Amino acid sequence: MSFKEIAPENFKESVFKMVGRDWLLVTGTVDGKSNAMTASWGGMGIMWGKPVAFLVIRPQRYTKEFVDKSDRLAISVLGEDKRSLMNYFGTVSGRDEDKIAKAGLTKIEDSGQVYFQEARTAMICRKLYVQEMQEGCFADAASNEKWYPNKDYHFMYIVEIEKLLIKE
Repeated sequence: MSFKEIAPENFKESVFKMVGRDWLLVTGTVDGKSNAMTASWGGMGIMWGKPVAFLVIRPQRYTKEFVDKSDRLAISVLGEDKRSLMNYFGTVSGRDEDKIAKAGLTKIEDSGQVYFQEARTAMICRKLYVQEMQEGCFADAASNEKWYPNKDYHFMYIVEIEKLLIKE
């Protein structure tokens, strides 16, 4: 099966299911080297008149270094049959091994970024905004206490969806 580019407004999947249950594989590529991580928090919508995705990455994640060094990133959504891979990408650090090679995923390069043939959906995105979340900005103190006991606040990325690709 090949990928077909569609306009973001024609995307039919539930973002809630895609992000919260299926999870995202966020990939950063710099100088021909890539690293990927699982993300299960984020969303999609319109910001500044553009189709965007937003996602968050903790400061200790190795993939963050790749994402920060490039003006683009890729998001891949794999099927339920790849759940064990998604768990692997969420628990093993790319500092310790080449996760992409070990997982046996097939890389596809586009605009200097890598997504995967095994994905059902892929997005090539351009960074628009990055900001570290801050303790003083939480309107809900319980969320801060529950999710950030170590004060390792996520960085939020708002990225323009330049290409949205789905499997035909």
